[in-house]
Amino acid sequence: MEAGEYDAPEASRRRSEFWFSAEGRNGFIHRSWMRNQGFGPEVFDGRPVVGIANSWSELTPCNAHLRDIADAVKRGVWEAGGFPLEFPTMSLGEPLMRPTTMLYRNLMAMEVEESIRANPVDSVVLLSGCDKTTPAHLMGAASVDVPAISVTGGPMLNGKFRGRDIGSGTDVWRFTEEARSGRMSSADLAEAEGCMSRSRGHCMTMGTASTMACVAEALGVQLAGGAAIPAVDSRRYALAQASGRRAVALAAEGTRPSALLTRQAFENAVRVNAALGGSTNAVVHLLALAGRVGVTLDLDDFDRLGADVPVLVDLMPSGRFLMEDFYYAGGLPAVMSELGELIHGDAPTVSGRTVGEEIADAPCWNRDVITTRDEPFRPPGSATAVLRGNLCPDGAVLKVSAASPHLLKHRGQALVFDRIEDYVAAADDLDLPVTPSTVIVVRNAGPRGYPGFPEVGNVPVPKVLLEAGVDDVVRISDARMSGTGYGTCVLHVAPEAAAGGPLALVRTGDWIELDTSARRLDVLVDDAELSKREAEHVSPVESPVRGWAKLYTEHVLQADRGADLDFLIGSSGDAVPRHSH
Repeated sequence: MEAGEYDAPEASRRRSEFWFSAEGRNGFIHRSWMRNQGFGPEVFDGRPVVGIANSWSELTPCNAHLRDIADAVKRGVWEAGGFPLEFPTMSLGEPLMRPTTMLYRNLMAMEVEESIRANPVDSVVLLSGCDKTTPAHLMGAASVDVPAISVTGGPMLNGKFRGRDIGSGTDVWRFTEEARSGRMSSADLAEAEGCMSRSRGHCMTMGTASTMACVAEALGVQLAGGAAIPAVDSRRYALAQASGRRAVALAAEGTRPSALLTRQAFENAVRVNAALGGSTNAVVHLLALAGRVGVTLDLDDFDRLGADVPVLVDLMPSGRFLMEDFYYAGGLPAVMSELGELIHGDAPTVSGRTVGEEIADAPCWNRDVITTRDEPFRPPGSATAVLRGNLCPDGAVLKVSAASPHLLKHRGQALVFDRIEDYVAAADDLDLPVTPSTVIVVRNAGPRGYPGFPEVGNVPVPKVLLEAGVDDVVRISDARMSGTGYGTCVLHVAPEAAAGGPLALVRTGDWIELDTSARRLDVLVDDAELSKREAEHVSPVESPVRGWAKLYTEHVLQADRGADLDFLIGSSGDAVPRHSH
């Protein structure tokens, strides 16, 4: 290839050959510098080069073991005759990063895309785990469309506290609420803190990390059975090794993400999320991923496709069990097999087999954890509900399985806060003017407003109500909620307040009506009054003036479109960049 060319690799040549098989000065540079790592000349013989995209970081506790996973992947690549080369990606640690990891999901996806495109890799293994790392890897890989396989890091072992299992995130919310109400001492809370995260891995509840691992498997881009294996189980490393072998085969076969991420694959993922009682964050991530590959998927698809899907899995935060139990019960293959004709069995997977072949006769070993469709954990329609109304003309979501049944149809007066910080400061005020029927509204926490779309939608219940024994109220926001969270929380209100959505016009004392069965959310204020308020409204949100946050707020799409950046929609392919030497 001559300097200045910028072409897609020829069908008869691997991408890596444009680097390692080059003649003259460029080939000399590419090979000689690689040899300072001790590689012999035989690795440049045209064998497939497999990139291992590793989101390892000690600042991302959920991904801190991925170096060991990468070693297992490398064994598989060498075993199959490939040449493995590990490279770092940005890492998004949910427990530590501020203001929110979601601010950086698109940046990570962009970095993954450009790292793959710019380097001599014929296929890539995506090592992820924590919430946003899995969708960011999938979005980046889909955009460059080089053959790819996902390997998630696996959940932690069950937390153990005083003879019972406790779950990451879910019991954080529960314990801290009990401490705020005086039902749990600070000493007990400190003891629980040391009992929750007792092994490597990501959250072991059906939070966003576990949900997205299952979604990757349902989409067909992770090997069957891989999502639920505990991080410290030896079978996690066997899976990683098998994925390394498979990555070599993908390079030879030329199977690209675009061939796997079809409309059928997305429908399977949406239905699986419903059956799991999975995180509402999966809605945002799947919408964004579909946009990268040009698959038509919209918010209403989640309601329509999930309407006849029962919740089959009794896992926190909606139920009792945890991911370790889920794996021992049969994991995702058992769930997908139980869904039967609701799953597109002819959808392809990264293994080279169809979904139907992968899940055929998958056994279930514990019907307390994974129930049947005839006797489900929760009836159809218990997963994610998509709401419409004058408060959310472009939609909002509610996780029905995590909500209080008596609040799913509710009318109450709004108590409005312009900033999450203002509400948190007021929540412990025993004179806060709230009743069990109050609807708490927190706004300016959407993609533009925060910025970054944080997980603050499950705001704490006011202390005065907790002390009275009230543990849930209707909460409405343009924010997201942790997948480990629970409560009657209406989320992702679109358009968000900072983008001029009607949520910005609600005032304390307005009556709000939620009717989940009718899929409605309305503020009971007439159009004329809302128009008057709109004319008078001045947004309290100040736009960032520099850096990533400025670029993000200027280009981020709303929640109903996946909160991706407008200029990242679609795929730009794997064209080999120009020479630089």
